[in-house]
Amino acid sequence: MVVPTVAVLAGGLSHERDVSLRSGRRLSAALRSQGLTVEEWDTDGGLLDRLRSERPDAAVVALHGGEGENGSVQTVLEMLQVPYVGTSSQGCRRAWDKPTAKALLEQAGFATPDWVVLPHSTFRELGAQAVLDAIVDHLGLPLILKPDQGGSALGTQVVRDASELPTAMVGCFAYGDTVLAERYVEGVEVAVTVIERDGGPEALPAVEIVPESGVYNYTARYTAGLTNFFAPARISEESAKAVGELAVGAHRLLGLRDISRTDAIVDADGTVQFLEVNSSPGLTETSTVPMAIESSGASLGGVFADLVSRAISRTA
Repeated sequence: MVVPTVAVLAGGLSHERDVSLRSGRRLSAALRSQGLTVEEWDTDGGLLDRLRSERPDAAVVALHGGEGENGSVQTVLEMLQVPYVGTSSQGCRRAWDKPTAKALLEQAGFATPDWVVLPHSTFRELGAQAVLDAIVDHLGLPLILKPDQGGSALGTQVVRDASELPTAMVGCFAYGDTVLAERYVEGVEVAVTVIERDGGPEALPAVEIVPESGVYNYTARYTAGLTNFFAPARISEESAKAVGELAVGAHRLLGLRDISRTDAIVDADGTVQFLEVNSSPGLTETSTVPMAIESSGASLGGVFADLVSRAISRTA
């Protein structure tokens, strides 16, 4: 039996480089535990030459942010016909753009908090304060600001008072030229992992997220001890079924593949509200995907070894 060689692509040059390297290291160790030959490749200017000269049997995209989630690296792999685990370039582009994902889910009948999207130029041309006042009038307070593209909650800030809005907006624009302002919804925050198996996409048990600060920002995501996680989530059976249906729905509607993670809120009325979806979710020690996999009775290495086999068979 020939043991496949797998290249785990991690690192890169995005703001999420460190998180990606952590994900890559953990995933590599998990795949090696399954008997696979694994190489860890930092994604840099030498990637194309290396893919040609050291062509792996399959690649796993463990990149977060930038080229790893906006479809760029996936396009390169597709051009070179290298099998890879993860969503296609087209699906990545749909998921990467948060307003697009929200609009498609809303059109399909799923609930999502009201939002507006505005580029930095609008604030310059129409007057920052006037635009900020209009946002508050339209969405009310509190609200949450986030870059329209990106991950790991970088630039994401909760605004509870109008006086906080200018500073929060500046912080958000540090990570992108367009801001998504969204009505803040109180409730139980959950992350739902979807894995594709022979029977199709399947939602794993939801993971409940309870940050000590009340906001699941970058620091709360990746600093051990700052967030409490419950897997499975402490929600009703009805809500658990609904968040699973939402996650599978997002996976299918956006054309995602192999694995994805949907973030949602179960509000006080029990309504499940879609927040965003991630086509290349984190796999660090504090990431929710490994927790969901463990909660389902599976192992990280076993799940990804199966996804590697599926990727190779797609191009066989």
